[in-house]
Amino acid sequence: MPDGVATQVDCGSRLFLALPDDVLALVSAYLRPLDLCALALCCRGLRAAVASSEKAWLAQCRRLGPPAHALPLWREGVRSYRALCRFLAAVAPLLGVWVHQNPELGNVVSVLWGFLSVVGVRIIPQELGPLGLDAGPLLWAPVFEILADADGAPSCFFLHGRGDHGEDCLYPGSVQSIDPSCNILLLEVDVRHKDPALPPGTLHLPRSQIFSAVSDRKDPTLGRKLRWSDSSNTISSPSAAPPSPPSIPFSRLPFSDRRRLLDQVAGRVRLEIPLDLATAPLFDRSPPCDDAKLLARRWSELVNMHKQISGGRIDRKAAELAPGLIEHAATTNGDVISHHQITVSGKRKALVSVAAYLRDGFKQFMSRSNSSKVAGLISRNGNSWASAQKKHAQLHQFLMSGDAVGLSLRATHMRLTAYRAWPDMHDNWFALYKLPMQVPSACHEHAGLWAGTFGWPPGQPSEDKPGKALFFLLLSYEEVEGRPLLIATKILEGTHYVLHPNGSAMFIANLDETSSDAFPWETDSEPLQVEVEQSYSGEGIASGYGFRYPGSKPGSLFVLQNGLLAFVWKESRSVLTLQRIDLQELLKRGERVPMLPPVANFSYLTKSYSNVFAGILSNSNCSY
Repeated sequence: MPDGVATQVDCGSRLFLALPDDVLALVSAYLRPLDLCALALCCRGLRAAVASSEKAWLAQCRRLGPPAHALPLWREGVRSYRALCRFLAAVAPLLGVWVHQNPELGNVVSVLWGFLSVVGVRIIPQELGPLGLDAGPLLWAPVFEILADADGAPSCFFLHGRGDHGEDCLYPGSVQSIDPSCNILLLEVDVRHKDPALPPGTLHLPRSQIFSAVSDRKDPTLGRKLRWSDSSNTISSPSAAPPSPPSIPFSRLPFSDRRRLLDQVAGRVRLEIPLDLATAPLFDRSPPCDDAKLLARRWSELVNMHKQISGGRIDRKAAELAPGLIEHAATTNGDVISHHQITVSGKRKALVSVAAYLRDGFKQFMSRSNSSKVAGLISRNGNSWASAQKKHAQLHQFLMSGDAVGLSLRATHMRLTAYRAWPDMHDNWFALYKLPMQVPSACHEHAGLWAGTFGWPPGQPSEDKPGKALFFLLLSYEEVEGRPLLIATKILEGTHYVLHPNGSAMFIANLDETSSDAFPWETDSEPLQVEVEQSYSGEGIASGYGFRYPGSKPGSLFVLQNGLLAFVWKESRSVLTLQRIDLQELLKRGERVPMLPPVANFSYLTKSYSNVFAGILSNSNCSY
């Protein structure tokens, strides 16, 4: 290389390194974390400068969208702003609104920033008082949370749920993976191998235990005390080694085995928490609340507890997961597993005797012979009945692929079909599906999340109904046969018995067709004169073709001067009034209520058309 070129490169690097940290932070604010890492690979000097620049990584943290005022507080819990950026970049894809089809009244989970964490909370179907969202608190219940450790790794996962006696409990687990473009969130049980370099000692975990917070700054070893009440179960020793995925995916198990395994593992790792931590906030509340110290203490307690119990991982060889679980799986799957043995409570136990082996082998031969005759007669989606049976894995094979099992959360991307922004969902997956949220723009000014009620004036109760059902609608723009449409998809309904199915279009407005109808009312509740900025012709939901496929009737969408939207059915003059909402702000001044049992709390797979939360709301002791 010519001397002149080398001198230019050397001078350019020196000039860049001579820049103050404030200038480097300003430059890094326009880069992605990946670009900043690529810059550090240019030379040793840049690598040292980028790695040691707290201001540069602070700028990266701000780009990822957490509360700006909280970043200095979060920095105290991790090693550096670089570690903090690692956590924020990993969990940022989880932020947003997630849904599931059941129950039909709405299963809406919002994921928002906590304290060095992200928290998933469920919006409870509810009615609004006379003053609507501006005064009444939004009811919510915690579902899960992911916390950062000191290195910035999103390794601490807790599932929330109600215990056997109605108490709030935590169910520790691990985060298996988070895809940057994830659109489905899966609750699973994973099997891993223990680190052979670790000593053979194990921690004992009973069916339920109470952990008590004992903090003393003078004695750092006194940060956590665990009180054990039983030693029938064990957890594997803490391991810092990266987990190895099981050879058999959890999704290959039959639905009955997956449900039973999730329930049994959750029941074994349950943690009953004291009242002070159970009622502590999970995220910043609206002013004038100052929750910084409470949030920091809670985060520290949970991270330390998660480390000490190794994430709630159960040693498969030392504890039987459930009485009769393996045997039940063997008989229901119809396969012979007599050559396998499983250690239960330190004893080798044969699952099937020799006589049973011969008998089951003969039955298996006969069943295969019979199934070959009907394989061509029974099929689904082009696959034969026999091939459908072979796609399921056996439970004992899944468990034998590792030494320890535990709850895990996996965020992945799958090719999903959707109808009017509502994804098509599997009936037997413990999953949440992310709603595609369009960003409001000049052409799509009404896109996003809206809330509203029926009736005019907005929020005013009638004589026979003191409260009005709260609706959450996702407004999105689509082009169908060359026509631009604004579609309002229902994602939550706050009635006692569902009237409209999840994912149905409450109304569709044709943006190319101006409505000739006049708005039926001249004043609102103030009373102030109502001014209509725009109006569009459209169709609103109506009964007539069954619950799942309702009909539609003509109506008009009115854009009012105060930012409200109102859709009016032409014949009945029923009106649905909507206002744009900031869901995170509503949750910050909302009210926490008890939750469902853990697995159902994550994904309620039982079909229900009534409000499954009504029972816990009637006798709830709200935390705040």
